[in-house]
Amino acid sequence: MIHTAHPLSGYRGRIVDAELDELLQDLPAVSLEGPRGVGKTSTAREKGATLIALDDADALEVIRADPRRLAIGAEPIVVDEWQRFTSSWDVVRRSVDDDRRAGRFILTGSASPSTPPTHSGAGRIVPIRMRPMTLFERGVGSPTVSLAELLGGGTPTLRGRTSVDLEDYVDEILTGGFPGMRLPAGRAQRAALDGYLTRIIDRDLPDMGVRIRNPAAMRRWLGAYAAATATTTSYEKIRDAATGGENDKPARTTTIPYRDALERLWVLDPLTAWAPTNNHLSRLAAAPKHHLADPALAARLVGIDSGALLHGGGPTLSNRDGTFLGALFESLVTLNMRVFAQAAEANVHHFRTHSGVHEVDLIVVRDDQRAVAVEVKLTAAVQDDDVRHLLWLRETLGNELLDAIVVSTGAEAYRRDDGIGVVPAALLGP
Repeated sequence: MIHTAHPLSGYRGRIVDAELDELLQDLPAVSLEGPRGVGKTSTAREKGATLIALDDADALEVIRADPRRLAIGAEPIVVDEWQRFTSSWDVVRRSVDDDRRAGRFILTGSASPSTPPTHSGAGRIVPIRMRPMTLFERGVGSPTVSLAELLGGGTPTLRGRTSVDLEDYVDEILTGGFPGMRLPAGRAQRAALDGYLTRIIDRDLPDMGVRIRNPAAMRRWLGAYAAATATTTSYEKIRDAATGGENDKPARTTTIPYRDALERLWVLDPLTAWAPTNNHLSRLAAAPKHHLADPALAARLVGIDSGALLHGGGPTLSNRDGTFLGALFESLVTLNMRVFAQAAEANVHHFRTHSGVHEVDLIVVRDDQRAVAVEVKLTAAVQDDDVRHLLWLRETLGNELLDAIVVSTGAEAYRRDDGIGVVPAALLGP
């Protein structure tokens, strides 16, 4: 039904909390968006005074009978899983039109509905993306290097040391950043991730109006996508990998709706290519890099454990430079960087020239298009060859490149003699 929202005992603070607090001081309504299980409801309840949980059948029945009840209660009013009754978006929007006081509503949603609201809510309901927990939010390591400071320019001093090692990163990759699924390594943890993936295929996609004729084929497609983590492999190759040995391949018109629906569920989280507005760079590749919401999902879909990862196991792709563990580590760092960048009002992309001669894993871009370049390396000792693309990009962009760093699995943060920073993943924070 409709309940008073109480702060949760033992709530672990999230980086998005500060953004949410700041926006609720000036905006009447915000919408927390992200994959199921990422912690949206817990965060919203921590801020809200009234909870309307539309994934509760009784509450949904009451609201369907009288939608105006969505706007009744102590504020902020939390409308949880609003997409289960898409008219709730319009009810909130109209209420905001009538009363634009700040901090009135927090909506949460685990999917973009297949039938959108009649009004976008632009200017009334501001979306906030929420992703799985970063290493910092999980309590892994103590950050000493701030992305916000790197984006500020001035080549800040890098310092700090961590005891987090390669085995620890592998454990975090396999465990993931979904709060409710952070279980001890073993059968229960694997079962939790399997159940999450099964629910997506068996319930969430059908709830969005996507008919899954062959759930096993859908799982294979997701597995092929997971195998392509941190690459720009074409969707045609992913489709072929998912249907190996079959002469009758599904048509693009069959697979594209699946892909689009998984993006609407925020299960797929592709990283777009950087398209700078200056004239220094031309003929850039435009394909996105493939990432799932959390690398733990990718590892589980491929069915790989820590022993196999540490011994170089996993799917091999012709366009992957390095091991599958390297790809999953890059995906983990990408997740972290996206959360940190959002806090700093910046965006994250990848960079690759059309010929593939030069590429940089992550480009964090400010509003003025000045950027920080980031290479991700599964190594404790960064060598000259690891920074050659960063040096080329710095020479090409000049002062438009604010800073350049390598995120590694090493123990210490420092600057090389050439000015490129080296930062262990566990020492990087917002």
